[in-house]
This record gives sequence, C-alpha cells and structure tokens, in this order.
Amino acid sequence: MRLPATFASVALMPTSIVISLIQGTPVPVREPGAIIHEAIAADPHSSALVKRDIAGFNNWNCKPSALHPRALVMVHGLTVNAIDNWFYMGPRFGAKGYCVFALSYGQLHGIPIIYGLDKFDNSAQQLSEYIDRILKATNTTQVDLFGHSQVHNKFAAIGAIQYGTKLLGLATLLKPLGLYDPIKAVLDTVCLSCFQLLENSEFIKNLNAGGDTVPGVKYLMRTSKYDELVTPYTNGYLRDKSPNVSNKVLQDYCGFDLSEHLLQASDRPIAFNPVHAFLTPSADQTINCLDMLN
Repeated sequence: MRLPATFASVALMPTSIVISLIQGTPVPVREPGAIIHEAIAADPHSSALVKRDIAGFNNWNCKPSALHPRALVMVHGLTVNAIDNWFYMGPRFGAKGYCVFALSYGQLHGIPIIYGLDKFDNSAQQLSEYIDRILKATNTTQVDLFGHSQVHNKFAAIGAIQYGTKLLGLATLLKPLGLYDPIKAVLDTVCLSCFQLLENSEFIKNLNAGGDTVPGVKYLMRTSKYDELVTPYTNGYLRDKSPNVSNKVLQDYCGFDLSEHLLQASDRPIAFNPVHAFLTPSADQTINCLDMLN
C-alpha cells in the first residue's frame, strides 16, 4: 500500500511528500518519541522534551462529527516537530471542529526535539502505527492527511516534494567538485533522510514507480512560486492527470502572496483556506487576497 506522509526538504524546513512503505524485509522501527498535548501526557508514546498546551491537538477523546467524519492527521517536516510545524494550522483546524492529531516522528538517538531525521522507511512505519491508534480511538476506518493506504480518504500537501528537489542546483554542483560523497557521509550521521529527498535519488525513484496516486483518493497539492528549497516548485505537483488531483500555486489565489518554503505552514488563510475547503466541501470555496485580512 502507499502511505502518504509529510516530511521536510533537505534544507531543513517543513514540506511534504507521499511515501511508500517498502515491501520486503522489515526495517527496524524506533520509538516515535511523540510530542503530545498536555491532555495525554501520560501516553507512552509522548515525549517529556516539549510539553505545551496547544488547543486542538491530540485529543484522544475527540469523536468525528457528521461535518468532519474523519480525523485529520497532520504530518510535520524535517528538523521540526509536530508543534513547531503546526502551531498555526493545528489549533485553527481544531477550532473548526476537526479531530486533529499530529505525531512527532523520525527521531535519531541522541538528538532531542529535532525530528524527521530518520530514514523515511522507519518514519512511515511510525506514522502507520500512529494512524492505527487513531482509527481505534475514534472508531473510524479512514483519516484525512495533511502536510505534508488505504486508511485515508483525502490527502492535502503544501510545499510538497513529490519528485525531489534540485536544491537550486547545489547537489549537482557538488559532484564535479568531488564533494558530494564526503558531504553526504557527514550529513548521514545526523540526517538519514536528507539525501533521500534529492531529485532522482533511489528513494524518489522507488517512491513514484508505478504512479504517484492510488485509486479512490483525492489529492490537493499546493506550492509556492517562491519556494527556495523545493526547486523547481513544480516538483511538488503530482503527475497523475486524474480529476482527483488538484495542483496549484498559492499565487493562483493571491498574486501578492510572497510566502516561500517555511512560511507556507503559517501562511494564514491563503494556505489554510484551500485545505479547509478541500476537506470540507460545505466550507467557503472562495479564496483570494482578501482572506489575508482575516
């Protein structure tokens, strides 16, 4: 099965990609070390490193409503955690009545607070197990994923990196200089996922082999023309021409939106409203520059 998850770009800022669980020999899975809302501080998957009261996150007593029948799982990016990445959008979705969950995943031993550094294979397994817990707690069979299987109905992403990044050509420049392998060897000690995100990496090739979508799932991909980390920004689009896929830049809604990679997760209504409208068709579907005043 394909398991969407959100991970960050090589340049250490939030983004998202779709990740496949690699079939075959099971990979070792580290404990999630999740950063969880105070209300579930006793949860065995929670971390004592960060404890903040963020309204709307990880309420395990929340039950989906008729308006929002599926839990919303928000997946953070590289070198951040659930709270850092979703401090703006998480509470905002919670205030709209969603059951919002966010896991901090992919921690490497000896590196506190910073997450998303482990291989995506391990991180995907953590997310899969986390979703299973959510389905059981909410007594549902599907979730919606945002950020960036068969257990989801809709998948939204901002600052996506579906087909890898050229990183402004830096990775290509390193090879003729003989610096690619030495730098990779150093970075691999602290970030096993970084080089997986380069365009044409083995991970990216395996990820998209056989197509980049699954039947019956609706996809929303939103990027920014000014994304300096996902280059070209069109690598954040899905290439399936199905009507279930929507690819747009934030500037299609508002030409004055100058958000680059990092700001997309806190771009206020210009990024939030399209995702909300996608997840909840009864929401206002009109999105333009005036939303920035909200």
